Amino acid sequence: MKRRLRRSTGVSTAAVATATGKVDESRIAFEALYRESRDDLYAYVAGLLRDRSAAEEVTSQAFERAWRKRRHLDRKRGTPRAWLFGIARNAALDELRRRGRVTHSEPETAPAPTANPAEVAVDRAALQQALDSLNGRERELVALKFFAGLSNAEIATVTHTSESNAGTRLHRVIEKLRRSIDETD
Repeated sequence: MKRRLRRSTGVSTAAVATATGKVDESRIAFEALYRESRDDLYAYVAGLLRDRSAAEEVTSQAFERAWRKRRHLDRKRGTPRAWLFGIARNAALDELRRRGRVTHSEPETAPAPTANPAEVAVDRAALQQALDSLNGRERELVALKFFAGLSNAEIATVTHTSESNAGTRLHRVIEKLRRSIDETD
């Protein structure tokens, strides 16, 4: 009779147990935050920097900073995810200051497939032109909302404004983008 091997449970919990047998809860929580946020955080930073390799480096720096400061997280001031995006925002702004300029390159996301590639190219060019017309703060709101997928409450926490202010500013930016795209049609 063959003995069937069962998959063990709680491996990650056992792996982070200290020599005293206690589980490092902050490490487990941080690992979960990392898994849940890494793709969105990268998309947000890439949207701000418009440079894939710089975005990878800044995303890594943001997680390193967050790991070092994980014990300073104050849940009364917002969610861990919003806290992490605040750290990433500061790291990206540090990179932009270091560069002294914003790189203007094509977005790295592929357009939705359509029947006419020429239409896609025209739409992409119009969107790129509209995004280029935004100032840094406006582009940041777009990146937080659409690249990172944050809620208005989380955006408010990251940008240190009220939720209604964040929603209003975001609405104005979207309207500005629409007007800019309509003008190119």
